[in-house]
Amino acid sequence: MASFSFGAGNAAKLARIPLYALGRLVTFAVPRSRRWVFGCGAGIADGALEVWREAEHHGIDAVWLTTTEDEAREAARAGIPTLPKMSWRGFWATTRARVVVVTHGFGDVNPYAVTGAFVAQLWHGIPLKRIGLDAPEMVRSAFLPNSAIMRRIIAWMYRRSAQRIGLIPAASHLVRARLESAFGISDAQIAVTGEPRVDVLSRDDSETRARRAREIVRRAAPALDGSRRMLLYAPTWRDGQPDPAIPSDDEWHEVVAVLERHDATLVIRSHRLGAGSYTPPVATDRVQELGADLLGDVTPALPAFDALITDYSSLVYDTALVPLPALFLAPDEAEYAVRRGFYGTYRDVAGHDVPTTWHAMVPEIDRLLGQDEYRARLAGRARRLSETVHAFHDGGSTRRVLHEILERIGETRP
Repeated sequence: MASFSFGAGNAAKLARIPLYALGRLVTFAVPRSRRWVFGCGAGIADGALEVWREAEHHGIDAVWLTTTEDEAREAARAGIPTLPKMSWRGFWATTRARVVVVTHGFGDVNPYAVTGAFVAQLWHGIPLKRIGLDAPEMVRSAFLPNSAIMRRIIAWMYRRSAQRIGLIPAASHLVRARLESAFGISDAQIAVTGEPRVDVLSRDDSETRARRAREIVRRAAPALDGSRRMLLYAPTWRDGQPDPAIPSDDEWHEVVAVLERHDATLVIRSHRLGAGSYTPPVATDRVQELGADLLGDVTPALPAFDALITDYSSLVYDTALVPLPALFLAPDEAEYAVRRGFYGTYRDVAGHDVPTTWHAMVPEIDRLLGQDEYRARLAGRARRLSETVHAFHDGGSTRRVLHEILERIGETRP
């Protein structure tokens, strides 16, 4: 499993300052064309893919910048033209692009050539844990990690870089405030349009969405054929550290037993940048993995599941649109609150008496799978959460975002 930390990433950015400076000189001298470039830290997926499809429908000339050969092959299957982002051609495409569409950061495209383009930063989820300038962990560097001066330098670089963003779409005014604070930008750079990445959870009727989602899961992992109820366990990223909630051997036995009792499967989806191994000490088909190597974008697949189990992942806001009942497992809440922090309070989302071990979680799973009333109550909580953070439930956020981009660059179209 891949691992990444903010400390290492920030140190690498500091080392590449001369390349950023050189790229900026080039972008000052080279005029921009009408072409758009797209990139996404999660592959050919997420909100970038939704906006790509809408842009293609409007006849916009664009190219997708890829990181790996697998991404290029996936894009080719979808009929999307690509260029390697860190090649000379990727640099030149970014240098000449009128619009740059990203979901994670400027590194989704060629980061040395972004200056001067209109940047649509779609982001990749409603933040529950603090992000950007709101999170102390994100301005730490592996180089002089305890230096307050180094943290201030990185925060200044982050804030200055964010000023190049022309648009960030927000799911609601509540989320808008979080993004404004996290990126250190003005509210004029944010538009409450809804998130393109979750339009798939609002289009069509619920039965159609569920059927489509089950087929996505089955193609990615044939063992998950929909014959059993499925619980999705999705722990959040811990800056490259292993997930502290990996069950002990005794807990694995308890988990497998409750799954067998209710004829269910626990589907593990660790964060694509995370670390940790989920291997039960006994042979069982009740625990299956569905990592990013099998399914790059889990969002369209969410209606296939019967419930979510998570700690602090923003996925809880996505599943609330389905709506899926959610259970919370928080083994390190106090420590995580210090290192990363939350928007609002964690209990506002997770409720009280949150289990801290799988031993305490098993009875919750038993109730969820065995009691219709409890399951309905959790689904109701998910609906209320969705109403709090999602201003739109019409599947039209992608259209609104594209219209906003075109309007801001002076190219409004019918």
